Amino acid sequence: MATKLISSGSTFEKEIGYSRAVVADNWILVSGTTGFDYSKMTISDDLSEQAEQCFKNIEAALQQAGSSMKEVVRVTYVFPEAEDFEKCWPVMRKYLGDVRPSAMMLTAGLSDPRMKIEIQVTAYRSTGA
Repeated sequence: MATKLISSGSTFEKEIGYSRAVVADNWILVSGTTGFDYSKMTISDDLSEQAEQCFKNIEAALQQAGSSMKEVVRVTYVFPEAEDFEKCWPVMRKYLGDVRPSAMMLTAGLSDPRMKIEIQVTAYRSTGA
């Protein structure tokens, strides 16, 4: 199986030892992605802004992999606070409303108390490598 590692340039990737995404044949597995703006290593205090930045980070990784949000087949949302899920629906709908991938929401603590959301996606690149 041919694999390709995708990096966002985040310092977390090197410090922890993971890739933003891994392309395995036509599958693209995007790691749990938070609302950090990796170009500045900053994160907003606003939940909706974090959700928006998560999707921008995911979209950038998918583009590096030769894919797009249109090819997302599965999404997992993680929230420290369950009541924040519904507050993010407009942002989720903006990016995935037409795609309608399989989805799951979990409530769990995140590694940094500033993080209010983490999103992981799987995409299938139908056009090949």
